[in-house]
Amino acid sequence: MLRIEDITYSVEGRPLFEGASAVVPTGHKVGLVGQNGTGKTTLFRLIRGELALEGGTISLPPRARIGGVAQEVPASATSLLDTVLAADTERAALLAEAETATDPGRIAEVQTRLADIDAWSAEGRAAAILRGLGFSAEEMARPCSDFSGGWRMRVALAGVLFARPDLLLLDEPTNYLDLEGAVWLESYLARYPHTVIVISHDRGLLNRAVQGILHLENRKLTYWSGPYDQFARARAEQRAVQAAEARKVEARRAHLQAFVDRFKAKASKAAQAQSRVKMLEKLTPITAPEQARKMVFTFPAPEPLAPPIVNLDGVAVGYGGPPVLRRLSLRIDQDDRIALLGRNGQGKSTLSKLLAGKLAPAEGRLTRSNRLRVGYFAQHQVDELVVTDTPLQHVVRLRPEEGQGKARARLAGFGLTADQADTAVGRLSGGQKARLSLLLATIDAPHLLILDEPTNHLDIQSRQALVEALTEYTGAVVLVSHDMHLLGLVADRLWLVRGGAVTPYDRDLETYRAELLAGDEAPKEAAKPAPRPRRAGRDEILALRAEVRRCEERLDKLGEMRAKLSDRLADPALYEDARRADLETWNRKFAEVEEALVKAEALWIAAQERLEAAEAP
Repeated sequence: MLRIEDITYSVEGRPLFEGASAVVPTGHKVGLVGQNGTGKTTLFRLIRGELALEGGTISLPPRARIGGVAQEVPASATSLLDTVLAADTERAALLAEAETATDPGRIAEVQTRLADIDAWSAEGRAAAILRGLGFSAEEMARPCSDFSGGWRMRVALAGVLFARPDLLLLDEPTNYLDLEGAVWLESYLARYPHTVIVISHDRGLLNRAVQGILHLENRKLTYWSGPYDQFARARAEQRAVQAAEARKVEARRAHLQAFVDRFKAKASKAAQAQSRVKMLEKLTPITAPEQARKMVFTFPAPEPLAPPIVNLDGVAVGYGGPPVLRRLSLRIDQDDRIALLGRNGQGKSTLSKLLAGKLAPAEGRLTRSNRLRVGYFAQHQVDELVVTDTPLQHVVRLRPEEGQGKARARLAGFGLTADQADTAVGRLSGGQKARLSLLLATIDAPHLLILDEPTNHLDIQSRQALVEALTEYTGAVVLVSHDMHLLGLVADRLWLVRGGAVTPYDRDLETYRAELLAGDEAPKEAAKPAPRPRRAGRDEILALRAEVRRCEERLDKLGEMRAKLSDRLADPALYEDARRADLETWNRKFAEVEEALVKAEALWIAAQERLEAAEAP
């Protein structure tokens, strides 16, 4: 287990931890939460030994391996799959030793250890992790240098997940994932065989993937069992009790002090007054808990427009080549709250840019209301802020006629204090930059607000404030986000972007999440005939072999189920009149298994054909 005992640490004279202690049981999945700036990332660095404690100890079992995503993978010529495989340094070292070892005893030890760590299925496991994080089979064979920094962060995450350290430390891992990747990661972490501590503001992940919450507040650590919502309720109840106790003590203190002040000068009451002075000295003060920080966003309200505000009729859009999206026939009204669903690369950002007017239709007709104003927020815009200017200068530049007073009021409406308004953007936190970008995107009171991953870098309080602001907002919203909690509270329409088309998704988000976890599209992605680069042939074949093995295992399980059902249906007692209802049930189950067998056999045949084609000379 991880044991943190009485630790103390300061940064530039500001204490982050003072006598903080906590125990994380082995194998537990824990969410580390606390306000931004309280020291969550610093705690990770202390656990890894990158910083020296001023006092106390942090202990782990001997030889325990600690892993985390420190930075993105370098832009090298190594393929994604090989990069992930290399992250398991023990496996790589053992394989290298197996090639050169000559001592029979040592060879046996090496082979035994390779079997213990399941080294021979490594390619399949690495490919499954990459696929879960959004990479196709073809992309796994491409060099890291082909991908942007955000995608190489995903590769770095895949590497540490593949290495399976005894203690996995993850700092906001969903910030560079889309919804599909975030859903996959939630499921993976819940099944991870070792201890996990994850810093996250994603309530979905904190509710579904962890068993406890480690709360950092007032330089102390407190461990709470259960998911985030359970922690939040218990914490609110605790704060209410503390506040009530503080009020009682303060009322008692005021009563005693009033008696002393009134009678201390009277000889007849002097003894009683002195007694109450002693009682005051013994009365232990209770500090009322600080009020929970209230974060707000203030979106200006647009004037109403006649519907529809945007209409697409047979529209196709792309980037000069073949259209990314085609035959789009969609309508947006001012009261719409639309969430865009779909795997990465299917065209969600392309549709957002089309609606924002940043891409022109290649064909078809796109009609907008004459007075339509559009606000557009995307993560890259946070990086396009002028780092040497202050937030105040950014707002005054857009609204020079309003003066500094009005500009400061606008900044305050997005949670940026007077000091932050005068701080260079380059010195602001990620959350403060995101709030400034949201302000700039909504400053014109847009009728249509397009938000592409708005919650990255926002803490839980800011995300809740965003939900409340969007709920009260009187314009239309088109939302792309990996935060299912946000989508579930804001969106009332779902559009699925897939296969070059955009269609309404009539089911709910939980159904969509279940479909993602079922991996309906994963076999299709793995089945794509990928070009075989010079260095990727072996890896591609190993991945295909793993797919064939999975298909065979599925067939075996279904065969066993069919045999058991056949035995059940062969029971003469089942055909008695009193058992007719049971007979119908078992016949239905048998038919379902038969249908599943047909589909499983088709998948196995297709996988076998792809493998044979790949292995053909």
